[in-house]
Amino acid sequence: MRKIISVVALTALSYLSLSTAALAANSEGLSPEERGLQIAKEIDLRDRGFGDSTNHLKMTLKDRHGNQRHRLLRNRTKEQAGEGDKSIIIFDTPRDVKGTAFLSHTHKVGSDDQWLYLPALKKVKRISSSNKAGAFMNSEFSYEDIASQEVEKYTYKYLREDTVAGVKVFVNEADPIDPKSGYSKLEVYVDAERYIALKIDFYNRGGRLKKTLVMDQYRQHKGKYWRADIWVMTNHQTGKVTALEQSNWTFDNNFTNKDFNKNSLSRMK
Repeated sequence: MRKIISVVALTALSYLSLSTAALAANSEGLSPEERGLQIAKEIDLRDRGFGDSTNHLKMTLKDRHGNQRHRLLRNRTKEQAGEGDKSIIIFDTPRDVKGTAFLSHTHKVGSDDQWLYLPALKKVKRISSSNKAGAFMNSEFSYEDIASQEVEKYTYKYLREDTVAGVKVFVNEADPIDPKSGYSKLEVYVDAERYIALKIDFYNRGGRLKKTLVMDQYRQHKGKYWRADIWVMTNHQTGKVTALEQSNWTFDNNFTNKDFNKNSLSRMK
């Protein structure tokens, strides 16, 4: 059994090395825009095919003075062929937000469809595309941040090589196509071997650095798909921080589109 596992591991590593080498060779002669798009497509390609997943989250909200509040949430995600992901986030604690549920249908082109169920009002509220830059449940994440980031929603430009915590990265600029985006650009620090984002700098519409998201403690699932267990979003303008600790990942839950229906948000458990 150990020999079989070793052979599988070596095969995977060989594929990764060949894939990375092939990408490097194919990058020669590309413009910064072409190479930036190539990197974005490779990130998307390597995460394609996961099917669906669930996980638990602990959200910690920190103000500039260090005061903290905690929330417990659950997330469900379903991959869509030819479209963006569908996802639901359900709040379990504290009591004042228990039962709140957020549903997102991400699209590759055009505005996403998003709804928020507020149990105190017993009402499902549609999130307008003009409000996508608004704070999600008073956190440092916006509604725009928590939708799946589809390749088609940005234009790209490769900037440079750099390092993050000693890891070689490609720095890729992503400019939102949607004029209602809260950002002028994102600078994404992409692990040059695994093609996963380690850090993202978000710039406001005025071109100033607004927030930084750092993703850490990546683990591989199903032998292929990388998920970061720690996300930390820092708002440089307010000094506030939102940290997400993710755990209890499960895949192959056999979700259907009925599990991501806005009419069922009030019955989420």
